[in-house]
Amino acid sequence: MHSAPRALCPHVEWAVGGVLGVRVNLDWIRQPASPGTWRSEFSWQAEAGTASKLASALRGWHLLRFEVTAEPCPTAEGERYSSTPELGIFHAVTGLHGDILIPEDRLRAALARSARGESDLETEISTLLGKPWDDELEPFRYAGEGAPVRWLHQVV
Repeated sequence: MHSAPRALCPHVEWAVGGVLGVRVNLDWIRQPASPGTWRSEFSWQAEAGTASKLASALRGWHLLRFEVTAEPCPTAEGERYSSTPELGIFHAVTGLHGDILIPEDRLRAALARSARGESDLETEISTLLGKPWDDELEPFRYAGEGAPVRWLHQVV
């Protein structure tokens, strides 16, 4: 969680706990990139598909900035969800080494929009890679020395 108003922090914990099926008490610290907001980091282990459930549980609050990532496993590719109040939510499938995997139909659509003059190819590819979300979230990603990290485990 990159930034959340203080009033939403307990709701975030409740939403995450509801998805993971365990009580969640996050260690919140002030977010220096956005005074008046708080941040928290945690890691979790659960079955494939849980990242999308976590992102869905959090996306309804438009004041949140967050990222949810799932590492690839033998039965599923990895995933990354990024969300900001201004841009909404971004989803990418990631490979074994963290690279974003772009489906060919999305590449073809980007080429077609570019060929029709609706946008330029550089902007299309940048959006497919999530660059606008990375640009907006980068100042929020640094937590500072000594930031708490909570490791959550769930038997799969």
